[in-house]
Amino acid sequence: MTGRPTRKSAAQLQAACDKFNAAHQVGAAVSVELDSSEIRETVTTSEAQVLSGHAAVIWLDGIRGCYDLERVTALKAAKA
Repeated sequence: MTGRPTRKSAAQLQAACDKFNAAHQVGAAVSVELDSSEIRETVTTSEAQVLSGHAAVIWLDGIRGCYDLERVTALKAAKA
């Protein structure tokens, strides 16, 4: 073993995006763990999507660039 995390398949990444998008609309309140380890509350400005076939990401208000979906947590209940 190399100690590196296992890469997710394209299908797994897309499934994570689909699950997030089904539960949360653009503009959903979320918290994100920034690169500095700071936790910041913000809102989504896009749907989650697979970036270059290697990461499930989402764009956030007031934050430059996109963030890995695994670092984002929804703050409000999922839509019914």
